[in-house]
Amino acid sequence: MEPFFSGRFRWCLFVWALCYATALAFIPIPKLSGARSSLKSVEPGPKQVAVIGAGAAGASTAYNLRKYADLLGVPVNITVFERASYVGGRSTTVNVFDDPAFPIELGASIFVQVNYNLVNASKELGLDVRGASFERTGNRDAIGIWDGKEFAYVMEDSSSWWNIAKLLWRYGLAPVRAQNLMKSTVSKFLQLYKEPLFPFKSLTAAAASVGLLDATSTSGATFLEKNNVSPDFSRELIQASTRVNYGQNLPLIHGLESMVCLATDGAVAVEGGNWRIFDGMLKSAQANVQLNHTVTAISRNKDNTVTLNFKDEQSIRQKRADFDEVVIAGPYQYSDIKVSPALEHTPDTIPFHTLYVTLFSSPHRLSGKYFNLKNPSDLPPETILTTLPAGTDLGNAEEGVGPANFWSISTLRTVDAPSSSEEEPESKTKHYVYKIFSPTRPNEAFIRDILGLEQPKVKKAGYITDLPSEEISWSYEKIWHPYPFLYPRVTFEDPLLAPGVWYTGGIESFISTMETSALMGKNVAALMSQAWLDEDEDGQVRGLDDSPIVVQGESGEL
Repeated sequence: MEPFFSGRFRWCLFVWALCYATALAFIPIPKLSGARSSLKSVEPGPKQVAVIGAGAAGASTAYNLRKYADLLGVPVNITVFERASYVGGRSTTVNVFDDPAFPIELGASIFVQVNYNLVNASKELGLDVRGASFERTGNRDAIGIWDGKEFAYVMEDSSSWWNIAKLLWRYGLAPVRAQNLMKSTVSKFLQLYKEPLFPFKSLTAAAASVGLLDATSTSGATFLEKNNVSPDFSRELIQASTRVNYGQNLPLIHGLESMVCLATDGAVAVEGGNWRIFDGMLKSAQANVQLNHTVTAISRNKDNTVTLNFKDEQSIRQKRADFDEVVIAGPYQYSDIKVSPALEHTPDTIPFHTLYVTLFSSPHRLSGKYFNLKNPSDLPPETILTTLPAGTDLGNAEEGVGPANFWSISTLRTVDAPSSSEEEPESKTKHYVYKIFSPTRPNEAFIRDILGLEQPKVKKAGYITDLPSEEISWSYEKIWHPYPFLYPRVTFEDPLLAPGVWYTGGIESFISTMETSALMGKNVAALMSQAWLDEDEDGQVRGLDDSPIVVQGESGEL
């Protein structure tokens, strides 16, 4: 046996120390000078942190808080409350025919190479990542832009030289200018990821310091026009992107989010569903995840702790627990949480979009006749995005879908559908899986039209569930509020609403993506760690104006 302090052991110890020092150098954390001794004077026992919401923001908060706490030597217990029965929030999958072999993303479908938090987490968690292109179903044309009357543009393989030449021939230098504008804008945004801006106490100040308020203060239409991107290219291609991603036209959505829609390089997805990133984050954080638990009230106590009232949705039992910090990791206006005493700053109520997602499988292809193809027997593109016809001005109307009546229709994949025949129960038939985004629920007549099915002699106000199983073999419908109306604005919610009460939702009206929610979760985790290090020896905590604050209010009994 080798001596305990052999050369091999000393070498391993050196490598471990080097790795630890490297981690401290590359992960932005609060400065450590004078921190160790002050931490020991804080009340004994682990920090107790509650996170409300197990989506991208909540999972990222827990994941990064665990990292920071471990690096700083601060023991912490993290409890995550989620009122749904699953983790992932807006990132969730639905299984076609209830078969796990056929998962379909219901919400956030992809992330891209500049989404560093998601890319790095998927690597750290050992998840399988694949290209996010749809499965081909035999149709050469991949993407079409439909304006309700005709295809304004049809795009084949976006990386082919022919498609690039076709773009330049039709739109001149507009595609190049738009791409350069997107890269410049994204480059400014990425400065928020690193020191000296990260972690940022004020998103508004951080955005101003990198020059992004010019993009958020104007509409996408104005922002593109100011940067010499032609109206035709903006309407036909960029607006199609803002509609499928956010259900909003360029005169409504701000310029920054318009640019985000163009940042699609290296689009990928996690095998089995992107929700696995957030599930992995919570497991890595060693978080105590309480599904089907709804937080109903937050009481801010005199000693700067908080008391949460919550209920188990399955048993409807009311419970309460004390925490040092709480993070509201979802839109405050939909949380239905009562806070007492009132927050020092209550987040603005902002309108969220209502989106209908319709998934279904059918043996029928989309109808060339419905989409006015010259040859009705031809197949429409596999992915159909929509825009407004030339000359259509809906102004700032939120109901801006226009003549197309839907935001997008995608042919996702083919599946082997179980046979409905009793004589041949083992036989399989090929069915196509579709996804529709729309502002209203698609009715039966619309589904029949797009599939080229005969309308019944007596039309009825039915829906997809009213079609026979030989036409629609499986379907799933979801109504939700996945993103806000991203109106032009120059101010955004700060992460700290009151001492001990943190908020991630302020970034939604800035950029609404899985990545930015994860970024704000990481930002809150870093600020919370910094606040622990800044605690005075007498236990007082620095407040919103960096002066010691003692919260006035009741003891927490509701």
